[in-house]
Amino acid sequence: MKIAVGSDHAGFLLKEAIRHHLMAKGYQVSDYGTFSEESADYPDYVHPLSRDVESGKHSFGIVVCGSGNGVNITANKHQGIRSALCWDTEIARLARLHNDANVLALPARFIDEASGLAIADVFLSTEFEGGRHQARVDKIRSC
Repeated sequence: MKIAVGSDHAGFLLKEAIRHHLMAKGYQVSDYGTFSEESADYPDYVHPLSRDVESGKHSFGIVVCGSGNGVNITANKHQGIRSALCWDTEIARLARLHNDANVLALPARFIDEASGLAIADVFLSTEFEGGRHQARVDKIRSC
């Protein structure tokens, strides 16, 4: 499975931890940046990442900033993206199970590294339930 990761400066350390964690688990990971803790604007990284998830180049994306809100809002500007801001594993599980989310947005300033890794693992391992939820996802896509 191919995973795209990206962040701003506030999310850099968590993004790096997630990138290394996923690579150790055998995922193919593409890093869209940023590549340091120097001030950076998340749209510069999240837009290209979102386009590539949207196109099918990557199965999922994981984006990180301080609150998670900026990267989440940016990713959701793309028609084919369903980005979910998750701060615990149950929210991540439900984002995949009920919403078929394809981008995970994480708030680096509000979760620790262990939580971020656990949230990413649950997000990537949970399958979309479909059924009654499919009609809702279809309505999201049709706007």
